[in-house]
Amino acid sequence: MDKLFNLRDRKTTVRAEVFAGLTTFFAMAYIVFVNPAQVAAGGVSGWLVGAGADAATIGRIWNAVYIASILSAVIGTLLMAFYAKLPFAQACGMGLNAFFCTCFVAGAHFSGVDVMDGYHSGLVIIFLSGLLFLILSITGAREYIARSLPDCLKKAIPAGIGLFIAFIGFQNAGIIQANQYTLVQFTDFHGGEWATVAPALVALIGTLIIGILAKLKVKGNVILGVFASAILYYLFLGKTPDFSMSSVGQSFADFGKYGLGGLFSGTAWKLAFGGAHIGGIFSALILIITFSLVDMFDTIGTLYGTAAQANMLDEHGDPVNMNRAMSCDSIATVAGALLGTSTTTTFVESAAGVAEGGRTGLTSLTTALCFVLCLFLSPLASVIPTAATAPALIYVGVLMLKSISRVDMDDPTSAVPAFLALIMMPLTYSIANGIGIGAIAYVVMRLCTGKYEKKDIVATAIGVLFILKFAFITM
Repeated sequence: MDKLFNLRDRKTTVRAEVFAGLTTFFAMAYIVFVNPAQVAAGGVSGWLVGAGADAATIGRIWNAVYIASILSAVIGTLLMAFYAKLPFAQACGMGLNAFFCTCFVAGAHFSGVDVMDGYHSGLVIIFLSGLLFLILSITGAREYIARSLPDCLKKAIPAGIGLFIAFIGFQNAGIIQANQYTLVQFTDFHGGEWATVAPALVALIGTLIIGILAKLKVKGNVILGVFASAILYYLFLGKTPDFSMSSVGQSFADFGKYGLGGLFSGTAWKLAFGGAHIGGIFSALILIITFSLVDMFDTIGTLYGTAAQANMLDEHGDPVNMNRAMSCDSIATVAGALLGTSTTTTFVESAAGVAEGGRTGLTSLTTALCFVLCLFLSPLASVIPTAATAPALIYVGVLMLKSISRVDMDDPTSAVPAFLALIMMPLTYSIANGIGIGAIAYVVMRLCTGKYEKKDIVATAIGVLFILKFAFITM
């Protein structure tokens, strides 16, 4: 095991890696159920069925995506384990899955296109975006782009991801809720229903438990906090874990018929470039570039953030094995499209495992094996509620925020782009948007202050690409 994963060189142990892998899995296990719900607009009881979509068709898509989501996570995470040998996990990207639904599933329904055909045409777009991503990885272009990022953005990205991860945790537990006037609000502990208040209370207590255990230097503080929070959750609500196995067989059947190879079925390719829900070849090309662009910068951001947290940066401040990690990401996206799901990307929740001590591919292997179990024991992922994993995400946010202290805040040409990248990640719910807005600000400020140099060309190209994205794509 030591020879395969270089445990000694990275100063870790099998026990630490396994605990880290379990932590990562429980932090991101929600994606097993959230991704099919996002792609299939909430499933048979979701909003699209309420808008008139055929419930049976939506249910088939949900089942197909459920199995495809797990398999793509297993493939991508195993690639990270054995090829990149890094403690990062992959799964279908949040935000990208909702965008997939808007463009191809809901978009098809409201354009008069069969929803199943819309789903399959979307897989074509994801497949091609993954191939583009793979070409950029094989040629080394992606690694060059990542290494050429301005130093202030490299340092702001981990902190921005930390805020983003913490924000996800606050939302998952219901600590932060939507408000029609102020956009967000703190949960109502005074007048709210106990079923809503309890998860928020559990998450806040869990965060304190992890922090206290960390201060006391207790090994496994994150996963212990997660388990303690899960116990509190069931005690507070008087619930027991649900282990229903009734829907597993139908999910496999629908996956085999509608998900696996769905992009090669019927009129998928014709609709991908000419369907009413897409709008023509130009729109299709913009979508391919957009999905690839967002995936690339989400991955770059996650790699820098988690690698910095794990102290796995090289002498230039770049993640080790970065090109291999990005190749894993693109291969997983291509595989995911072939299986029947939206873009697969490196997950920010990997930072939870890194915080637990994960340093090698053994962490990823452990996470992948947990996902394999979900194929047959789907209730496993739901045993740990989101209220219990939220504290891990919030605590990771605390750890990752420290990188912003290394930005030169006395120089506005560094401070302003860094701050915009930092704050825009949680506010726009996108790592890629934060990087893009930060790059645009950096280039404009360097040009206007006479400090623009040859090395800033890559940041300029990134800024131009994001300007085009913002101009042509709503996301």
